[in-house]
Amino acid sequence: MSIYLGVDAGGSKTHALLVDENGTILGKGSAGNGNHQLGREVAEHNIRAACEEALQQAGITKEDVTFAYFGLAGADREPDYVILRPMIAGLGFKQHALACDTMIGMRAGTKRAYGAVIICGSGFNSAARNSQGEELQYGGFGFKYGDGYGGGSTLAMLVFRAVIRAWDGRGEATALTTLVLQAMNYTTVEALYNDVLDHRVMIPRDLVKTLFVAANQGDEVAKRILQEEGAELGNAVCALIKRLHMTEESFDIVLIGSVVTRGSGPYLIDAIQQRISQAAPHAQIVRLEADPVVGAVMSAMDHAGYTIDAELDERLKSFQFEKVEA
Repeated sequence: MSIYLGVDAGGSKTHALLVDENGTILGKGSAGNGNHQLGREVAEHNIRAACEEALQQAGITKEDVTFAYFGLAGADREPDYVILRPMIAGLGFKQHALACDTMIGMRAGTKRAYGAVIICGSGFNSAARNSQGEELQYGGFGFKYGDGYGGGSTLAMLVFRAVIRAWDGRGEATALTTLVLQAMNYTTVEALYNDVLDHRVMIPRDLVKTLFVAANQGDEVAKRILQEEGAELGNAVCALIKRLHMTEESFDIVLIGSVVTRGSGPYLIDAIQQRISQAAPHAQIVRLEADPVVGAVMSAMDHAGYTIDAELDERLKSFQFEKVEA
């Protein structure tokens, strides 16, 4: 019986999941930060702890694991891999591989071992893998490094900016004004402006929600911001698709993150879809439903050459980390 280990190591938590070749859960483990960029020694300790907890629950040793796959936040560039390859090799699994956690999110959202992904929550990232296993990713480093608006934090800033420009006459009137004043508990834009400028009142990230409300009310300013954001998200993933020669292939583009999965109305997603339809007409957009650690397990099976059929795919994706009693 083959056994597979998947690990999802993020900035706030690390999850490890052990399954057999039938998709039966054997053990799971959890720990804190697994992003080496936030502390190498802490990340290594937490990844090891999550793996050991899963092994202990399963009653097996690392030598029993057929393949281990690690999806790691902070595995962005070659300098990161110079650190991460020996760190993960030091855990002692005989066969293993690692990638950015973006890739396991993609794998959890599709039935194929390849595809593309757009992440837009508090931040932004995009990645793709072709059927030959070649991978590319970029994003997450900010406007200066080529990103568009980024994620929800930057969109909230754009909401605030639109309200200020409407107030001082440089921009159009917008329904965002009323929504933002309500959300931040102010009665006038002037009072809000002065508090942010003089008293460093923070612009809350969840102002992004007002964008969707205003756009659905027909507000042109909000609609334009969402459409421009969607066009840039589509542009980002399409650039990767072109570089990986995937434009004529059929695959899924997985959407991950609160902005692209929870936002209401058509404006953002339609703009993404429009760009994708132009560059990759056979690709389709799907939203991530499964736990990302499942994508790590599936990646372990892929790398070991084990075929995931429809029944196993469904069984694995029914897993939610917090709901399983090991």
